[in-house]
Amino acid sequence: MLKIAGAAAGAVTIGAGLTAGTASAAGATFAHPGMLHTQADFDRMAAKVKAGTGLWKAGYDKLAGNPRSSSTWKPNPLATVIRGADGDNVTTLAFDIAAAYQNALRWKVTGDTAHADAARDILNAWSAKMTTLDGSADRFIAAGIHGYQFANAAEIMRGYDGFDLARFKKMMLNVFYSASSSFLAKHNGAYDSNYWSSWDLLSVACVLAVGILCDDKAKVDEAVTYFKSGKGMGSVKHAIPFIHPGGLGQMVEVGRDQGHALLSVGLMGTICEMAWNQGIDLYGYDDNRVLKGVEYAAKWNLGHDVPFTSWTWNYGAPGVWSGSQTLTAASEASRGQVRPIWESLYNHYVNRRGLDAPYVSAMAAKVRPEGGGGDYGTGGGLDHLGFGTLTFTRPKATGASATASPTVATSASAPGGASSSSASASAGGSASSVGTATASPASSASPLGGTSDLADTGSSDIAGWSAATGITALAGGLLLLRRRGQTRRNTQ
Repeated sequence: MLKIAGAAAGAVTIGAGLTAGTASAAGATFAHPGMLHTQADFDRMAAKVKAGTGLWKAGYDKLAGNPRSSSTWKPNPLATVIRGADGDNVTTLAFDIAAAYQNALRWKVTGDTAHADAARDILNAWSAKMTTLDGSADRFIAAGIHGYQFANAAEIMRGYDGFDLARFKKMMLNVFYSASSSFLAKHNGAYDSNYWSSWDLLSVACVLAVGILCDDKAKVDEAVTYFKSGKGMGSVKHAIPFIHPGGLGQMVEVGRDQGHALLSVGLMGTICEMAWNQGIDLYGYDDNRVLKGVEYAAKWNLGHDVPFTSWTWNYGAPGVWSGSQTLTAASEASRGQVRPIWESLYNHYVNRRGLDAPYVSAMAAKVRPEGGGGDYGTGGGLDHLGFGTLTFTRPKATGASATASPTVATSASAPGGASSSSASASAGGSASSVGTATASPASSASPLGGTSDLADTGSSDIAGWSAATGITALAGGLLLLRRRGQTRRNTQ
């Protein structure tokens, strides 16, 4: 793969000159809390856990047993976070975000303000110090994954006594949003098809989450438009380019390896749930295309055969280098990997919407109760916030409630409290929806128009690249070629 290396160029501050509180477009209505969870979700969790009810109790026990759920967790903020280069320290950020999110959840479920204080202090410590993301092109991965996760933790803590939301928004805009938005627009100087779908999807997740956090309709529209019709591999018709007879949707990453395929599955669920809670139905977009894709990935990773249409991946950078590879079968690499990604998809399609999703249902049952916060290692185990058995399990809807479209809930919890019994219903409540994207969806069934995966992890294996590829460095030493299959993290 090609790499435009921030590490080789020295420290780079991502984003400059952005300010918090960007005004949303006139007439937009945002639900708060309204990312992965609404107040109705918190009310349900609290009631079910207090009653000791089945899956919710098992899910909460999984959360409480994770070491990053402790109210004694102390933040370790950094001014500069590095991923994929010398001095790599991104795990410090990842663990602190997990601790903030998990403590925020425990507060919402139990009302124990010691957990709220811990979450608030972590968020405040980072917004007071962090200014820069650095490293190889993996810095865009860090921006996307940790951007959407950070925003979700902050959304839960919105209004809590002592939480500096304005300063936190500024950090999110300057450091995380700016990198993710730039990546979607420019793809780090590569061809639009160079990067696999997970790169785009994590960037979309960040842009969407920051848009919601900042009540910024333009950013929400940016994310939704890209998901529907973006030029890269992460737009839904490029990420799931082929629909096979019977309704299975072939995901491009399944031809690559299953770690990245499941990363894409989880990111799709995250994006769709955040959009749903703002009145936007991406789950159902293009005749439930996401459902068809995640059913395909689930079926393969459960050990069943799936149909596969050969396709050619084109990669490289304009005027620098290009190549292609034809994929002819689903990959066996990392097949059956466990990630905490299935509950949100299962509970939406089966319990909220009343649809059939047999393979997603089987995967959810296999992983249940979902953990998080590093329970599955520091690679894929930190790509997702997890604990979906607690947060997403819901009774199965019937009749009209199973076919309702999403709308924006209007009320939020009291600023200093935990769950509120008077909170609004989850998606399906009243109020106008946030404006939807205006771009028309891509119409081509082919996943690519021409090119694919720039940038990669680390710089430790630069030696030997020239022997493998015949190319050592281009563009002043900043562009390097790496062999496919050499990976250090799943999230690339």
